[in-house]
Amino acid sequence: MINDKFQKRSSVVAIIMIAIAVIYILRLFSLQIVEDKYKKGAASNAFLNKTIFPPRGLIYDRNDSLLVYNKPAYDITFIYREIQNFDTLSFCEDLKITREFFEKRMKEVRNRDKNPSYSSLTPQIFMTQLEIQDVAAVQQSMYKYNGFYIQTRTLREYRYSAGGHVLGSIGEVTPKMIENDDYYDPGDYAGRDGLEYTYEKDLRGEKGVEILLRDAKGRIKGRYEDGAKDIAPKAGTNLKTTIDIQLQLLGEKLLSGKVGSIVAIEPKTGEILAMVSNPTFNPALLVGRERSKNYNMLLNDPLKPLYNRATQATYSPGSTFKTFQALVGLELGGINLDTRFYCNGKGSSPIRCSHSHGSSITLLNAIEQSCNPYFWHTFRSTIEKEGYGHKNANFKKNYNAWRNLIMKFGFGHKFEDSDIYQQSSGNIPSIDYFNRWYGETGWRALTVRSLAIGQGEVNVTQLQLANATAVIANKGYYITPHLNKADSMLTHKHVLPIDKEYFDIVDEGMWRVSEFGTGRHYKVPGVVVCGKTGTVENNKGKDHAFFIGYAPRENPQIVVAVMVENAGFGATWAAPISSLMMELYLTKKMTRPEMVEEYSRRVINPNAKRY
Repeated sequence: MINDKFQKRSSVVAIIMIAIAVIYILRLFSLQIVEDKYKKGAASNAFLNKTIFPPRGLIYDRNDSLLVYNKPAYDITFIYREIQNFDTLSFCEDLKITREFFEKRMKEVRNRDKNPSYSSLTPQIFMTQLEIQDVAAVQQSMYKYNGFYIQTRTLREYRYSAGGHVLGSIGEVTPKMIENDDYYDPGDYAGRDGLEYTYEKDLRGEKGVEILLRDAKGRIKGRYEDGAKDIAPKAGTNLKTTIDIQLQLLGEKLLSGKVGSIVAIEPKTGEILAMVSNPTFNPALLVGRERSKNYNMLLNDPLKPLYNRATQATYSPGSTFKTFQALVGLELGGINLDTRFYCNGKGSSPIRCSHSHGSSITLLNAIEQSCNPYFWHTFRSTIEKEGYGHKNANFKKNYNAWRNLIMKFGFGHKFEDSDIYQQSSGNIPSIDYFNRWYGETGWRALTVRSLAIGQGEVNVTQLQLANATAVIANKGYYITPHLNKADSMLTHKHVLPIDKEYFDIVDEGMWRVSEFGTGRHYKVPGVVVCGKTGTVENNKGKDHAFFIGYAPRENPQIVVAVMVENAGFGATWAAPISSLMMELYLTKKMTRPEMVEEYSRRVINPNAKRY
């Protein structure tokens, strides 16, 4: 019994000792293998790993004109543990900063709530994106400032003060970005919007590392193994865009003093030739140490210059929508080429006409004269061709067919397979939408008649409107609109289930608009244009001016969609701007410079300034 008791005790002691040994072994494994901070501490005694930032990829326009390039910039970094015998006053004088700024910045960096990755053993950013004149004095005296280092990086530089919404900008990475991508460290910069964001992983390149050797006192003694272990940075990939910078510059000039947008597309490829939104800004404002201040200035402007009206703003398309209404009506059997409807001008009901012309009227005349009653009757005949029946069964089936076909033009949804940053979906209202408003049996064509002429609940972006016009120019298809010239999108072909002969009819009608109708006053010299004007009712002020068109009629090379807020008639404002854009792109010259200057000087909204 006594021996059994001692034997049990010795077994317990042995188990405890084994457990303690296991715990020590696991802890040593954790310290030496798993936990990175101890390895960093040991390594930092002997080495300093200096990040070498790669040059960011350059950005070009479609004609190889350089748009965005790099210039050298500098960061001031520090390793807190190494700061010894530091002359704060001298350092601040060399950097032209105040002691208060120095102390505040050091406190911020060491605050783990604001900088969770802070370690006294690893390099931390003190100041970033400095230019050579900012660091010249301190660079000569770095030997006095133990623990502080100068690190080279690049800043973006712009050849033209245009295309801010398209190109995008670079900004400091957020904690979430660091968490989601181990490429980034605190203080790094990345694309925040536009092409800089979309193609960030291509443009950023790969970082390099220079390993520097320390002596026993932590002083840098040179490169470890003469640089044999260094990793060279890899430059980012250059990006060739679809943008024609001269066309972009012209568009921005023509929208001076106005709120609006222009989208120009090469129809056969879906390549965006120009994407203009005004008010706009010089992309150079969002570079360097002034970025934050300038960003807040742009953000607080009531007219929202950071807002891309070409892809984010939605509007009723007005009479430009009639071209698509005609195609859907023809395909779904609501009308044919010979269908006639009566128009009583301004006395028409339930939708009055804004033009005076003969009656009855055919489809081609209706497109040419932009006859509201004709397209109201087209809409009603299309969705009520079988009546609207008990509980609107047939009517709703036809409405859904109408909506689905309209959406195939690219309306009512984003281009998910595109590289265009920040798009709005727009709206082509669903059956469920109207059921919620009017009840299951409470609506019919008359109830939603404003859809017939592109008003009411129909909302589109200017990008969608230009793309839909490309469908007509191509006689039945579009390629997803995009901005990367090198990236072939020809496989992203969207063919509409509409008979080609119907496109020929609408093409004829749009040609008549530019030859004899509302667009006849602003023809492109020597070029046959097809177009459609629109004057869109606006409950908050003067009407918006719209124009869509393509040229030349045979083998179209360019589609242009123009919108000017509160300008009034599309024929007076949007059509001439489109005409000038088409002329420059197709002829590579401008025969009407006085017209360019006239429309550039015309101011509709004096607050629509360019930054």
